[in-house]
Amino acid sequence: MVRLLQRSEPWSTSSPASSAEPSGSPVLREAFFLDTPRGRRFCLATRPRGAPLGGLLYLPPFAEELNKTRRMAALGAQAFAARGWLVLQPDLLGCGDSEGDFGDAGWQDWLDDIDHAHDWLRRHAGPVPLALWSLRAGSLLATDWLSSRGGSLSLLLWQPVLSGKQHLTQFLRLAAASEMLADADARAAVARVRAALQDGETVEIAGYRLSARLAAGLDAAAFGLPEDYAAPLVALETGGGGGLSPALAAALERLRNAGREVRAEAVCGPAFWQTVEIETAAALIEASVGALEVLRR
Repeated sequence: MVRLLQRSEPWSTSSPASSAEPSGSPVLREAFFLDTPRGRRFCLATRPRGAPLGGLLYLPPFAEELNKTRRMAALGAQAFAARGWLVLQPDLLGCGDSEGDFGDAGWQDWLDDIDHAHDWLRRHAGPVPLALWSLRAGSLLATDWLSSRGGSLSLLLWQPVLSGKQHLTQFLRLAAASEMLADADARAAVARVRAALQDGETVEIAGYRLSARLAAGLDAAAFGLPEDYAAPLVALETGGGGGLSPALAAALERLRNAGREVRAEAVCGPAFWQTVEIETAAALIEASVGALEVLRR
């Protein structure tokens, strides 16, 4: 069975943007631009006032879910930093305030951005354990990056997406939804968009220009860990408190049977990545704070 969880000074950066926290705050927060070969990436770093106990690299969700979840990500980063962790939240190529256009981004570009963000975190966190913290499709980036780069960083997964193909299909359905098509017509519309992407075209979905390269990378991504992965994994889902979703429970059970250290919990809270209004899930942050010691192992 899957185990359940029991309940200084700012640093210099290549291109500082701003730094502002009340003098009495237990954390320091700084916004800056990180230079990469393909332009500057906007980053938000949140750290404790003392020496960090660990470092967390945040891997965000896809497209509009990124905007819907910024508040939850910010609250999580502040809570983790208050417990001694240095947290780095980068905007990947074409996202948020980073340079480039979303339509110019490819999956490999985002993996390269993770390289640069990880290097920054390693330099500034010092000799402490590092971990990846992902939300939704960020889980696919996390496991793809670990598989291609090697290593066994601990994982904190919020509402992990397990299938890039399914996630892409759900995103493409937004094009059909905007036209209020019947089911059969909607399936045909998704098939036409997929065909255009496979022909190398860039398509527009819900205000986002989606490149063939990015679509292909997401389509091929699937949740899975390298054979030599040896770090703890903590997965958390929100909902009505009825337990983990069957798909996630099955995926985690397979990992545990393969000898991985897997912990998971379902907590009460809204689907904040897709609600019309900006929502927060306090229980998700509380459960994550309780898992920090697991991530340091």
